Amino acid sequence: MSSRSRQDAIVRLLRRNGTMTIAELATEVEASRRTVLRDIGVLRDQGFVIHSEPGRGGGLQLDPQSVLTTARLSVSEVFALIISVSAMRATGSFPFLGLADAGLAKIEKALPRDKIRDLRRLLKCLYVGELAPQVNISDMGTMTPALLPAFETAFLRRLHLRFQYRDAKGVETRREVEPQAMLILPPLWYLVAWDSSRDDFRHFRMDRISRPTCVEGETFRRRHVPFEAHVHPVRDPTSRP
Repeated sequence: MSSRSRQDAIVRLLRRNGTMTIAELATEVEASRRTVLRDIGVLRDQGFVIHSEPGRGGGLQLDPQSVLTTARLSVSEVFALIISVSAMRATGSFPFLGLADAGLAKIEKALPRDKIRDLRRLLKCLYVGELAPQVNISDMGTMTPALLPAFETAFLRRLHLRFQYRDAKGVETRREVEPQAMLILPPLWYLVAWDSSRDDFRHFRMDRISRPTCVEGETFRRRHVPFEAHVHPVRDPTSRP
């Protein structure tokens, strides 16, 4: 478990349980007492108010009103929020769209300038539309968490993406492509890529992609992807008045 994941887990445990000892936290996050104490110090530096009660029956308590005072969201995390909201918008069943967009805009504005630049570059690759009613979704699976970080690196650095792909018949092949866009056709998500071995664009269902890795070395150029009329680019939340 990374230090950030461990610290996030400590905050969740303290919020959920009220009071916990160092030993209990160490057991839960599978770390040493010294590591947990160091994590508590880091969390306090970030703005969390964590009280210590010495003696028997004591422990650590997180102030219920305590919040993080510095944004730690990565570009991938903000991008994941935006594409999730975009997917719900595309279904037409999101009653709190205005509030969600306003919240995303505030989150994005809290990012450093270089991360904002990367986020907007990723957004230019994101499109949404409507899924044709005849498309079979009965075999829809889950997407691997490794996809989005791999996509972020591949799209921003224009690197080829290599992955294992399982087609509709269950046949698996190893593919290497130039990622050009992400397409959301709720409930399905697609990677749109240029496949040089076929000299054409291909749509890969993300729930059928596994073991994605970026290929260091040769980069590629951005291509114009010919989408159908119902497909449109996702709007940047900060561009809205």
